[in-house]
Amino acid sequence: MQFSVKYNRINIIGLGNLLHGDEGFGVTALNAFRGASSFPERVNWIDGGTQGIYLLDYIESCDAVLVFDALIPVEYDRGVYVYRNEELPAFIHRKMSSHQMGFSELLGLAQLRGKMPKEIVLIGIPPRELELNIGLSPEVSLLMPEALEKGRAIIDGWLAEG
Repeated sequence: MQFSVKYNRINIIGLGNLLHGDEGFGVTALNAFRGASSFPERVNWIDGGTQGIYLLDYIESCDAVLVFDALIPVEYDRGVYVYRNEELPAFIHRKMSSHQMGFSELLGLAQLRGKMPKEIVLIGIPPRELELNIGLSPEVSLLMPEALEKGRAIIDGWLAEG
């Protein structure tokens, strides 16, 4: 007897620029999460950096996507933010360059093309320091364990469903 897996392919993407302090949160979180996890082969790890449009296939080709990224909500306190599907604000990604495509634009393209994943979750922390600097600020570093714990709970839930 064969059963259907709800989420055949799960992508975990880390976004950001490691050379601009807390803007590197997403990639740093991805690497920390990957080092502390052992998920089945259907879970894929993508260091998205600042690749912009080149990440579209990683969004369109999966059933569920979890993204770590530095973000600045309209009104915020310093903390870990989790947005799911319709909760995703339209423009939350602070761009480092006018030529860089943000996560919200990628979702818009995927939606226009009719290739949205069943589940999309964004986990983010507002950056404290964005200057040219490698490494996260102490304030953002202190929030990393909570962000990783939330990510693990989401992936575990997706794996349990499928």
